[in-house]
Amino acid sequence: MSIDLQTDPVRRSVLLTTVSDLHEPPRFLTSATEFATKHTTENLRIIFISSLFNPPEISTSSPPALQPHQRAGISRTEHWDDVQRLLTFVYAQATKVAQEMGKVLMDVDVLLKGTQEPLPETLIQDAEHIFCVAPRLTPLSPLLAPFERRRAEFIWLRPDEQPAHPSPPPPTASSHTDLPPLYPVVALGGTFDHLHAGHKILLSMAAWIASEKLIVGITDDPLLVKKVNREVLEKLPVRTARTRAFLELFKPGLEYDIVPISDVYGPTAWDPNIQALVVSKETLSGAASIEKIRREKALPALRVFVIDVISSTEASVDSEDADALKKAKLSSTFIREWIVQQQKSSDVA
Repeated sequence: MSIDLQTDPVRRSVLLTTVSDLHEPPRFLTSATEFATKHTTENLRIIFISSLFNPPEISTSSPPALQPHQRAGISRTEHWDDVQRLLTFVYAQATKVAQEMGKVLMDVDVLLKGTQEPLPETLIQDAEHIFCVAPRLTPLSPLLAPFERRRAEFIWLRPDEQPAHPSPPPPTASSHTDLPPLYPVVALGGTFDHLHAGHKILLSMAAWIASEKLIVGITDDPLLVKKVNREVLEKLPVRTARTRAFLELFKPGLEYDIVPISDVYGPTAWDPNIQALVVSKETLSGAASIEKIRREKALPALRVFVIDVISSTEASVDSEDADALKKAKLSSTFIREWIVQQQKSSDVA
C-alpha cells in the first residue's frame, strides 16, 4: 500500500503504533515506516505501546481479573526470539530506506512501552510530525491519553493489509521456556561506534531481559587502533554517552553501569552477581572464553542469550525479510567508510 500525503520532511518524527501478538513481524507497519523514514531527516522514534510489554507475572499465585491493558506482560526470556524478530524487522525497514536516501547517519529508535507504565510527553515533545498507525483489532486511540495535548497534530496512517488467519497462529517455538522471565543483572559488550540499528537491537534485548541492572562493557580506545578508518571512530566518552542515552530512552529506571573494557571479559571476569550474558553471533566465541574464566574462578555460570539476526550475512529472520536485512548495512565499518567518502567528496568540491 502506498501512502499519498502532502507532508514536508522534518528533522524529528515519532511513529506511534501497537501490536497484539508476536507470532510474526509487524508487516502492517511496512508502508508507514517507509513513509515516516522518508519524511524525517535526523531522528525517527518508533514507539510500540502494548500490554505485551507490561512487566511479566512473577508470582505463582492466580492473578486477579484485570482489564487487557492492566494484564501482566509476556515472559521476557520465553519470547526472546519473537521480540528480536520484531525489532529487527522494523529497524531493517527504516535503515534500508534511510540509507537508500543517503541519510546514513539518521537515528532510528524503536521503543517497546507497556500499557501500565507512564508515557511521558517528553517522548514526543521534540517531534515535528507525529504519525499514528492502528492495526486491525488493536485500537490505538485509548492508549494515547498521555499525549492528548498534541492529538490534533496526529497524522493517521492506514496499516498495510495482512492475511486474515482463520484461527490464531500457533505459538512460536522457544528454547527459553524453562527460564525465569527476567534476570536481575545482565551484561554485554561491544565497541558501539556510531551507534546504529544493530547495536540498538543488541542493547534493547539485553535491557529487555534485565530487571535491576545492565552492565555494558565498551571497548577502550587503545584496542581500536587497527580499526579501518579509525580516524573517524568516535572517542570513548562519545560512544559511552550515546549508549547511555539510548538505553535510558528504551528502558528508564534500570541501573546502567557502562564501563570501558580492555579485554573480552570486562566485569564478567570477576562479578559474581551477573546472571546472564547477551552476545551477537559474531562474538559467540567471546562467550566461551568468559565461561572458561568464570569456571576457573569458581564464579556462577552465565545464561547466554544470542542475537542471531543482526548479521547481514547470516540472517535468521523470515526469508522475505532477509533481503531487507542484507540491504540494510548494520555496520560501523560501513558508516565510517561512508563518512570518509563524504569528506573526500567535500574536499574535491
